[in-house]
Amino acid sequence: MNKSTYSYLYQMQHQKLNIKNWAEEDRPREKLLLKGKITLSDAELIAILIGSGNKVESAVELSKRILAKVNNDLNELAKLNLTNLTQFNGIGEAKAISIIAAMELGRRRKESIVDEKIKITSSKLSFEAVRDVLSDLPHEEFWVLYLNRKNEIIQRENISKGGIVGTIADGKIIFKHAINHLASSIILCHNHPSGSLSPSQQDIQLTKKIKEIGTLMDTPVIDHIIVGNNNYFSFADENLL
Repeated sequence: MNKSTYSYLYQMQHQKLNIKNWAEEDRPREKLLLKGKITLSDAELIAILIGSGNKVESAVELSKRILAKVNNDLNELAKLNLTNLTQFNGIGEAKAISIIAAMELGRRRKESIVDEKIKITSSKLSFEAVRDVLSDLPHEEFWVLYLNRKNEIIQRENISKGGIVGTIADGKIIFKHAINHLASSIILCHNHPSGSLSPSQQDIQLTKKIKEIGTLMDTPVIDHIIVGNNNYFSFADENLL
């Protein structure tokens, strides 16, 4: 291949990959302005965050490859750290931080409970109430939903944060919050970073212990939800309470 042919092929490849050569309505930023944010794919939104790709991929193509690595699951993308992201050619520290910051903003938005109280009538609703804070964590956390007499959530509290294999839930802290919030009942919630939904023997013993305290305090434990891989296990549904 002579030099002129190589130069021509390189220019053609570069034109194909450079977003500036796309039709205006297909460029992520312009598409957002022209058609609105809802029309953009996940890859296009990430492309806006990172701004550019690498020598052989546009920002959109690079974003598609990143998403493919996590099976197009944004919850899995949120688990990637700086080291994971910078392994992709074209993603330096600044771009990685932009993605991480965007994922965290999304998580915080979901974390904010709306003013209207959520009434818990099923284990699924309990799961939905903590899904945003427990679904994509690389470590275990223990949360409690505090309910009023109408089974409406009046508060949710992060009781503890632990490691990959466990966390500690202190009954004194759990029921101190129950008293402070004048809760009528509580729902225990924690996650399994492994994705397994099966309760461990420790989970079962802890649930029994806290349930006994709740009975004495006249603040019953009405369920214990385990979250893993965007799914859940309910102690109440499985008659383990």
